[in-house]
Amino acid sequence: MEVKSPKIKSIKHEEFKDNEYIDSLVAELNAAGANIVVGKLDQLMQWGHANSLWPFCFGTSCCAIEFMCLGAARYDMARFGFEVARNSPRQSDYIMCQGTITYRMAPALLRLYEQMAEPKYVIACGGCTVSGGPFKKSYCVVKGVDEILPVDVYMPGCPPRPEAMFYGLMQLQRKIKASKFFGGHNRKEARAKFFEAKAAAEKDSALRAEQMRLAEECKAPVLER
Repeated sequence: MEVKSPKIKSIKHEEFKDNEYIDSLVAELNAAGANIVVGKLDQLMQWGHANSLWPFCFGTSCCAIEFMCLGAARYDMARFGFEVARNSPRQSDYIMCQGTITYRMAPALLRLYEQMAEPKYVIACGGCTVSGGPFKKSYCVVKGVDEILPVDVYMPGCPPRPEAMFYGLMQLQRKIKASKFFGGHNRKEARAKFFEAKAAAEKDSALRAEQMRLAEECKAPVLER
C-alpha cells in the first residue's frame, strides 16, 4: 500500500513551505511497505491522533501569553482539536516549550518529557526556546531546547503570532499523519540516536573537564582542539 502526502483541510499541500521534509517521511514509510489492512488502520489511528492533540504547555515567559490567545474566541484552537490543554504530562501528546529555558530549569523540563506517554512530540516556540534569543550568550540560558530534547517543530518569532503557532501546529499534524502507529513508531530510532549522541557529548565534556583539572594540578600545558 502506498502512503500519500498528508492532507490538512485548512491549507493546501503546495502552500506549506517545507514539504521536502514531509515528503522524505512519506518516502520512508513507502520504502518499508505495509499491507492494506495495517496501512488503513495506521491512517485511521493517525487521523484521530493528529486531530485531537492535547498540549502540555511549559511556558516561562512571553510566548506563553501568545499561546493563551489561541484558546480565546478570536482564534479558537478548538476548531483544530488543540483545546484540551493539560497540566499533567501523563495526559498530553506534545510539550510546547515557550520562553527562556535556564540551565537550572532544564532538568525539570527533561523529567516532565520523560513522564509523557508514547508517542510524544516537542515544539520549540519562540526565539528564546529555539536558540536562546537575546540571552544566547548568557551564562544561565540554554542555547536552544534542542540541546536537551529532540525537537519536532520549530516556531520562530519573538514572540510568534497566534497565526504562526497555528501554522506550526498544523506542521505537527502533518508529521503525525506521515508516521506509523502499528509495527513500531518510526521516530523512536531517531530519538534514541539523539539521546545517545547527547550522552556521548556529556561524557566527552566531563572527560575534558577532568583533563583540565588534572592539568591545572600538575601545571602542565593543555592543548586546545
